[in-house]
Amino acid sequence: MKINISRQHIYLLVLSVILFLIVLLFSFFVLIPQGKEYRANKLSLRMERIQKQKYQNFYDEVYKKLKQLQSDNRRIIVAFDTKFSVEKFKKNYQSYFHTLSIKPYKKAKKYNDFTLYEVNATSHISTPKTFYKFLDALNKSDWIVEVNFPIEFKKEDEYIRSSFTMKVYHRKRVKETTPLKQN
Repeated sequence: MKINISRQHIYLLVLSVILFLIVLLFSFFVLIPQGKEYRANKLSLRMERIQKQKYQNFYDEVYKKLKQLQSDNRRIIVAFDTKFSVEKFKKNYQSYFHTLSIKPYKKAKKYNDFTLYEVNATSHISTPKTFYKFLDALNKSDWIVEVNFPIEFKKEDEYIRSSFTMKVYHRKRVKETTPLKQN
């Protein structure tokens, strides 16, 4: 029995086998290794996304807490930013004293981002109760003030002479950073 195959069919068959071998070689040497690398990269990307989401959740939680603290402590933050003025101090608190004299304040030491002013005040008051009302009003002032002890009270005629030292804290203005962009 004689098989009758034309030359064109043989060329076509040889060409098909060669193309099939090229496809197999391409698959084994290029596609399969790239597929393994793709799966490894996909797994790595998934892990990075999970980690990014954890960090994003942590960031969101801390940022929310920061904004809450800023809103709760707005008055204190503004007080740290308000620069001390002797004239404004006298104007606001002169009503608590019969006479109030303040030595010019001097800039004291610088603590990190804060400047510290020292103020010496001498006053004449009618009763110590007035001085304590002054301290209560000072707590609600536009500045962060620390009254240093001892506070001296001396009787002079019908008035009491009080002498005390205050420290006023002022924060140097720092640029606020913008929050990270959220995806």
